[in-house]
Amino acid sequence: MFKLNFKIALRNLWKNKGFTLINAGGLAIGLASCMILLLYVAYEWEYDKQFTDYDNTYIIYKNDPVSDQVYTNAWTPGVMAAEIREKISGVKYASRSTYPSNMLITYKNDSYKKQAVHTEPSFLKILDYKFLKGDPNTALQSINSVVLTESLAKTLFGDSDPIGKELKLDNKEPLRVEGVISDVPENSSIQFDYLMSWTLFEKTNPWVKNTDWGSNFCLTMLQLKSNKYFDQANSQMKELVGRNDSDTGVEAFMHPLSKWHLYNDFENGKLVGGSIDQLKIFALLAGCILLIACINFMNLSTARSEKRAREVGVRKAIGSSRSSLIGQFMLESVLLSLMGMIVAFMLMEISLPYFNNLLNLELVLAYRDWKFWGMLVALTLFAGLIAGSYPAFYLSSFEPVKVLKGFSARGGSSLPVRKILVVFQFVFAACLIVCTSVIYQQLDFIKRKPIGYDKGNLIQLTAHGTLKDQKKLPLLKTLLIKSGAASHVSNFSTDISSGGNNTTGIAWPGKNPKNDILFNTRGTGYDFVKTIGTEMVSGRAFSARFKDSTNVIVNEAAVKAMGLKDPIGTVLEWGDDRHTIIGVMKDFVVESAYRDVAPMLFYPDYLDDISVILVRINPSQNITSSVAKIDEIVKQFNPAYPIERTFVNDAFETKFDDEKLLGTLANWFGGFAVFISCLGLLGLALYMAEQRKKEISIRKVLGASTYNILTLLNKDFIKLVAIANLIAFPLAYIIINKWLSGYEFRIQISILPFAIAIALSLIIAILTVSVQSVKVAKANPVDALKYE
Repeated sequence: MFKLNFKIALRNLWKNKGFTLINAGGLAIGLASCMILLLYVAYEWEYDKQFTDYDNTYIIYKNDPVSDQVYTNAWTPGVMAAEIREKISGVKYASRSTYPSNMLITYKNDSYKKQAVHTEPSFLKILDYKFLKGDPNTALQSINSVVLTESLAKTLFGDSDPIGKELKLDNKEPLRVEGVISDVPENSSIQFDYLMSWTLFEKTNPWVKNTDWGSNFCLTMLQLKSNKYFDQANSQMKELVGRNDSDTGVEAFMHPLSKWHLYNDFENGKLVGGSIDQLKIFALLAGCILLIACINFMNLSTARSEKRAREVGVRKAIGSSRSSLIGQFMLESVLLSLMGMIVAFMLMEISLPYFNNLLNLELVLAYRDWKFWGMLVALTLFAGLIAGSYPAFYLSSFEPVKVLKGFSARGGSSLPVRKILVVFQFVFAACLIVCTSVIYQQLDFIKRKPIGYDKGNLIQLTAHGTLKDQKKLPLLKTLLIKSGAASHVSNFSTDISSGGNNTTGIAWPGKNPKNDILFNTRGTGYDFVKTIGTEMVSGRAFSARFKDSTNVIVNEAAVKAMGLKDPIGTVLEWGDDRHTIIGVMKDFVVESAYRDVAPMLFYPDYLDDISVILVRINPSQNITSSVAKIDEIVKQFNPAYPIERTFVNDAFETKFDDEKLLGTLANWFGGFAVFISCLGLLGLALYMAEQRKKEISIRKVLGASTYNILTLLNKDFIKLVAIANLIAFPLAYIIINKWLSGYEFRIQISILPFAIAIALSLIIAILTVSVQSVKVAKANPVDALKYE
């Protein structure tokens, strides 16, 4: 029986090639879109789950109460790991490590700036990376031990054995290769190229040995023997900092490693979400696109009901049961779904490189992974069964006597159901159009918002080697300005577009003891204000003409937070030192462009090593030649190190990556959803035209024009699209209002996105329906009426 049904199904599909092509194409686009989105969702979901005991592994976070707010972060004291090993119940391993940072590693005459982490041997017990060479039990125990990733080992040594080879860190400290591990997976939160010992970190940074519970500079991880200890261990963790530093009110807690990437947004000490919210959007988008493709299949299948009615009548008349007919139609549906999946494979292979470039990932079709095939088979069967269910039950319900006498679906329920399905498709499409419009409006609003300085033509150089020497900065500055490539040069203590040090330990006259303020603290060099293109609101900037070692500058947000009416000359207490405010700088964005500028305190950065050099390109010179000159001078000045240069404008743009990604994906997959919805609308138009062809012919005989008939046919579909928009707009408003609530600076929801949705959906609907309506309106009435 199956063999017969299979042959009949193939014959029907072959006989109706146009129908098969449109239906399989719609399913293919839906399946390909769904699969690509699910590949991304699966990739993100697997973050940090590559390790054997990841479910027992935790990152230590701190809740730091400041005034009426609680700040949450994963920066912990260096002394915490040892205390955890001794005092917390059920701990198997605990480790401390630095956060990854670019450091120079050299082999013979080859030098590379690569991501490095200083850590303890227990780090490799908690995160059990695969060792390709060396012994994981002895790695990182000696002060000069280094463990390389496979790619870095290949870069440094080619095919030769790296074990025992001598390297140099920062052209100073000797390193000995004791292990090579597989490359760190891309979907791992801790990215590095090599690991070094914690004892070496203490040697190169002597201040580390003298730190206490008030100094937060490292990442602390622990692994429990079993999760049955979690409640007890987490309860003990809350009291750990307080027992050692009772004045701060800081509480530590354990955050699962498996949730570190996706659940990373805390507000006032409470977890409120994070990247998981965007992932849910993509998962929902994948499901809805596949559902729309299935609805499209239903509409196109039932649109052919009159052509299949006589077949059903004959087969029932000669003894076929309804269950047999349902099986026949479901088999056709699954076959179409399989065809769609084959085409979807080709579409995925073609489009994956583009999406990988867009996502900056390496998503692949894992042909050797049973999970991939399992998901593929499940999606194919789901699409086939869901898409074919309604047509199968609808077509098999026809009564033989009625359909053999002459098919008529008037009064049946199929038409309202099909209209409901089309309305659902356009509800989703209209929601996507509105949401995509708002995303782009919000992104444009933030980009146009003044940031307080001129980020254009501003270069940032990472200081290493000779560039770190404060005494040589004036010479470099002179060379750059004298060359004509730069107009101003200064230095800054951190990357100007990212976070840095902060403190609550600042007091001022009239301060309320309960009113602690979290200040961002940054060191600046001379000419900083002119270099970045900001301005002083009052007072003066740091100058070589004055002794500014105990002077500070604050920004407008700091003055407001402290409640100072005349800040110039105010003496602040910071730790054991007293500092005088000599100027107020205009607020400028350093961290998030979506939030208010934080209170900032600037100190003169000419006593410590330099971290960042800022160079303002001479506006009267060609940018390309100026950059080349700057590179040449820096290379001559610092020949032992590679040039590490970025345009501040480019670095600032990365702040909007999540929103740009969301907007681009919503654009693409929204477009796919609209296209598939058009196919569904085409199916309904085919059905309506088939049902009303005699009515249209009679109208033409009685004198109706082509325009009258087109208006008649399009009127019903415009009503459906209008209903879809009315349903979609409240849903879209709720969604975008919730999304915008995450931003302190946000647009007001205007009528424009909804107007765009109405206009686009109506234009798309009219064009789609008119393709079929024109054909029917121009048909010869005789062809439809000659048998009457």
